[in-house]
Amino acid sequence: MAETASETHDLIVTVVRKRCVEGIIEASKEAGAEGGTVISGRGVGIHEGKKLMGIPIEPEKDILLTLVPEEITDRVLSAIIKAGNLNKPGTGVCFVLDVKKVAGIVHFLENM
Repeated sequence: MAETASETHDLIVTVVRKRCVEGIIEASKEAGAEGGTVISGRGVGIHEGKKLMGIPIEPEKDILLTLVPEEITDRVLSAIIKAGNLNKPGTGVCFVLDVKKVAGIVHFLENM
């Protein structure tokens, strides 16, 4: 059986405009996160229906996945919101998911 951890972790999911994620990653690291995973995406929300000279713009997005111990979630989330200006409309969205089990972060769990 694979080794998993049932420690309490959260997954912070951040969706922002393409190429806006670097400052957010730095802010989350300064707040205690070890890093994150960036996935490319495409937005389809109300702010993405804009056109340029009659041609629809396909807005590219970056999705940042940040796995953190539950005790630092609020601190990292606040840093992400500030760095991404997520309190302003149309800048992105960020939410937190509970993680029940984790595998593959052995180095992180050994330090706990």
